This record gives sequence, structure tokens and C-alpha cells, in this order.
Amino acid sequence: MFAETPENMKRREFLKKGALAAAGAGLIGSAPTLAKGLDLTEDNKSVNFNVSGRARMKLSFEPYELKLKHVFTVSSFSRSTTPDVQVRIDYDGYTGYGEASMPPYLGQSVESVCTFLKKVNLEQFPDPFCMDDILTYIDSLSPGDSAAKAAVDIALHDLVGKIIGAPWHRMLGLNPLKTPDTTYTIGIDTDEMVKLKTREVAGQFKILKVKLGTERDREMIRAIREVSDLPIAVDVNQGWKNKKKALDEIFWLKEQGIVMVEQPMPKEMIDANAWLTERSPLPTFADEAIQRIKDIPAIKGAYTGINVKLMKCTGMREAWKMMNYARAEGMKVMIGCMTETSCAIAAAAQLSPAVDFADLDGNLLIANDIFRGTTVVDGKITLNQLPGIGIEKIG
Repeated sequence: MFAETPENMKRREFLKKGALAAAGAGLIGSAPTLAKGLDLTEDNKSVNFNVSGRARMKLSFEPYELKLKHVFTVSSFSRSTTPDVQVRIDYDGYTGYGEASMPPYLGQSVESVCTFLKKVNLEQFPDPFCMDDILTYIDSLSPGDSAAKAAVDIALHDLVGKIIGAPWHRMLGLNPLKTPDTTYTIGIDTDEMVKLKTREVAGQFKILKVKLGTERDREMIRAIREVSDLPIAVDVNQGWKNKKKALDEIFWLKEQGIVMVEQPMPKEMIDANAWLTERSPLPTFADEAIQRIKDIPAIKGAYTGINVKLMKCTGMREAWKMMNYARAEGMKVMIGCMTETSCAIAAAAQLSPAVDFADLDGNLLIANDIFRGTTVVDGKITLNQLPGIGIEKIG
């Protein structure tokens, strides 16, 4: 028998807590996975795990308006700002950050998010590592409010990761070198503005995302093709209503170098979407048609894959579950975003090594980001090694 040193005990307690955190969140299956991801060797003395156990979590929040660099137009609306609520959880000297971003179609507002967050009582939980209990409680407070729930989920993941001293992609056992290229989104606009936006980013990204769903779809694509030959993903935002016409459009789009089609027809038209997907030469992805894991069975067969967004699905915990469920059903996985600061983008990026497509450019579309986090290098999502979700507050 060897003598148990304080340092050995500290490291062993760290492993135990870390495994409980990840397993409780439903993110990974076992302590060995966690240990492998964190490289906890005898020479690794840098872990700082010193939570008193007597502290309580304190939730605070404030509204914040995101200002877009350009007016953003999709098939059903235009906007120049996005309402947002910034959230933080403080615990024993550590701070976790989260946010709720609310584009109009979600049906949520600053008022509804703040009303929800006022109900939240985290002080009843003495241990932030009881993530499953905490997030189950958060989800039970209302049937909706997905963005508000996501804000708490993200902040809790950031907090726990900071306490552990590791980024979540490592605790998930994901390889940061396998992050995908992210698309850069170009909204519906005039031909000249579309060309201008394309020229601005053509040297920084390897794939574009273009909003379609109007009578000007082909004009938009032709305008881009005048200035760039980059691959393009298109998001129709439910704009096509006729399945045969939609199929004709997809065949034409394939000839123009388009690589995937997101939400081609209204979400209610499940049979029409299934008909289209069966015949489409390009993969189709559900966006508006899916929010949470319970929605997957109903859309299986109607789309090639799903677009997972933290603001729709209540955060990282459910996003990871959805990704694994979809994979088990033989579906492709995309991770997307709303217009968000680098806080929520960095949280989603922690999961990005496990997806087929990524659309994580929401922070690049705003002029008043208050965080520094995940970066895009030569079009590729690039994760840092900061603990938690990998962010620094700069504003």
C-alpha cells in the first residue's frame, strides 16, 4: 500500500468531479473518457480545483442589443438588430457566461426571457456539478423559453469547465483538429450588395451560405457566381411551396456548385419534404422543422439531416443528445446559430468536431461583440484551450 498524498487526493477528486459533471450533463459516458481527454498524468500539476462546497450559485442577467453590420434579410423578414440577454453564474470565485439570442421567429423576447430567468433559483443547488438535476429543473419551469434555458445551460457549462480547468471539447473527447469549415451567411439583397458582401469575405471563408426563398433565387446565385466560385450552402427558410418546382431548383443549384439545402419547404409539409429529399441530388437539412430531441422521430425520412441550434434546443446538453440520436438514426448533423456574441458561438463550437456542416458565423455578423472566443482561421473553426466554453470577456 502506498501513502495517499494530498496532491494525489486532489487529482483523484478532480477526476471524480469531472466525470460526474460530464456524465450528469449527458455529454459523455464514463470517467475514463474524461481522463483520456484531459491527459491527467502525474506530471500534470496545473489543475486548479478548489471549490469550498459552502458557496451557492448566483444568477444575474441583463438585456443587450446586438447591432448587425448589415441589414439581414431572409425570405420572411428583415432586421438590423437582434434582442439578446446576457447571463452569468457566479460561484466561489468562478464565473460562467451565457446568453439568450432571440430572432423574431422564435417567438421569444427580452421581456419573456427576463421573466423566465427571474423564476430561476440556483441557490437551492449546493454543487454546480449536479448538472443533470440543475438543467432538468430549469427545463421544468416552463414548456417553452428555449433561448432562456440555453442561456443558463451555457453559463453552467462555462462555470463547470472553468472549475475543472478544461474546455468542453476535451471533456467530450473531441479532436479540435477535426473542426469543420464554417459557412458565412449572405442574406437576401440586391445583386450589387450581394456581390459586395461576397467580395468582403471571399478570401476568409471556404464555403458560403446564401439565403433563398424568393423569386430572385437564381439572380442571387448568379450574382455570387460573378465574383466567387466558392461552394455554397443555401437556406430557403421554408420559402418554397411547390415540391416539383423545388426539385427543379435543387437540380439547377447543384449545377451551380451548391452543396446542401436547408429547410426547403414549410415545416408542416412533412410529406412534401420527404418526397423532395428522396429525389434530391443534394442533402436536405431540417431547421425550422426541428427544435428539440423529441422532434427527431417525426422528421426522420423527410430530411437528410438536422440543424442543431443551442437557442432552439435549450443548450449544450440537449444539443449533444440530439447529435448522437440523429447519428444513430443514420442522419447527418449540422450545427448552426442565431445572431449571437462569441459567448454562444464558442459554446456551440465546442461540439463542432462531431458535425458534417457548421454555420457558426453569428458573432461575425455583429458590430458590438463583448467576448473573445472561437476564431475562424482560413475558413476553419479554430478552438482555443481556455477552460469552459473558451471565452474571455472584453466588453
